[in-house]
Amino acid sequence: MAGSREARLAALRGRIAAIEAGTRTPTPVLPFGDPAIDDCFPGGGLPLGGWHEVVGAGLEDETGAAPAVFAGLLLRSLMASGTRAGAVVWVARRSDLFAPGLTGLGVSTDRLIQVRARDEAETLSVLEDALATQGVAAAIAEAEPPDLTAGRRLQLACEKRGGLGLVLHRRPYGGGKARAVSGSASFSRWRVAPAPGAPPPDDIGLGPPRWRVALERCRGGRPGGWILEQQEAGHGPHPFRLVSELADHDVSAAEPLRRVG
Repeated sequence: MAGSREARLAALRGRIAAIEAGTRTPTPVLPFGDPAIDDCFPGGGLPLGGWHEVVGAGLEDETGAAPAVFAGLLLRSLMASGTRAGAVVWVARRSDLFAPGLTGLGVSTDRLIQVRARDEAETLSVLEDALATQGVAAAIAEAEPPDLTAGRRLQLACEKRGGLGLVLHRRPYGGGKARAVSGSASFSRWRVAPAPGAPPPDDIGLGPPRWRVALERCRGGRPGGWILEQQEAGHGPHPFRLVSELADHDVSAAEPLRRVG
């Protein structure tokens, strides 16, 4: 019942945002479950029917681990919300996506379709086709930053079926420097990096994973920066918990709410 109530509230926020923006069709959103994050978006959550960029920091530009986990937890939230039903397509040039790892995040892989692309152009082409296909709830691609033309095509594909699109920036296959673009048609841009985790209550083993997450850009909204902790599946509809205090770490308690330019 709680998940259903969250979905209704998210839909209501989308209608209000559509009315304020003067658009006819409300945009469904995927809320994070905390006003500190959701209020950064004009509709009260991550909008569906659009695509978003997720960027790593440091070595994550090569491994893509933290962005992939962030994307996986967003998929878990999407599946739990009941807002969108259908397949999930994951497109990449490499073959290192570990499906059991997604299961460990609480993502059902029964609906997962993995596609191995030959080059960057094919990666974006498959992503566009997937987003425009009926029965696809979300599509993810590991790719270089799309240029404005490719980005606009992705946006049109998202709007056609109302799916969620994610582009995980990853260094080109075989090394080299990633291509930079001056602009983007994405709705939002995120930067994700690992953060020190808190020890478990009994000091045995490891505590829940944490990440430094920065919303660097959001169309019609405002940026923000937080430290998020993974919430185990079955502990509510939202996979992230906002960390308000960081004991025993050289990080101020106010840092999770720091605004970034």
